Amino acid sequence: MGNFTNEPIDLSQLPRYETLSFSSLHPSYWKVMVINIAMFFVLLTTGAALGIIFDAEIRENTFFLIIALIVLLVLVIIFARLSFCKRGYVFRNHDVIYRTGIIATNTVIIPYNRVQHVALHEGFVARFFGLAKVEIFTAGGKGSDIQIPGIEKDKAEDIKQLLMGKIQKQL
Repeated sequence: MGNFTNEPIDLSQLPRYETLSFSSLHPSYWKVMVINIAMFFVLLTTGAALGIIFDAEIRENTFFLIIALIVLLVLVIIFARLSFCKRGYVFRNHDVIYRTGIIATNTVIIPYNRVQHVALHEGFVARFFGLAKVEIFTAGGKGSDIQIPGIEKDKAEDIKQLLMGKIQKQL
């Protein structure tokens, strides 16, 4: 049996991902988010209007319902904007990093040797702005491990090719 060693690692010498310059989502993705929020609120307002028309109890509280909808809309827009501004991604030599979060920051780092599959998704509204979402899957998960929305379609296709090339090198 050889000499087994298990020396501690000096954590201060490890590279810090926090110091990296993250790429932001494309500015047009904010428009996509606002349009999606608007579509949701049109449905919500339609439901509220139907409630006002057909339910006397709701009709009595129309003022409070309208105020609640306005407050909710403002809060959703504020949190969506904060979320948009905090998102970022980095592709490095050996891994991909994606950061999200408003109150708590969530950072996912996936080494390329764990990537099993890459997909490109264009939503209806995002396609209108020439944007796509890159989805990165690793083994064992039901869904994608990282979904990076708001990337120009050409750039998203380049990212997909990069990741597919990394997967091919592993085989």
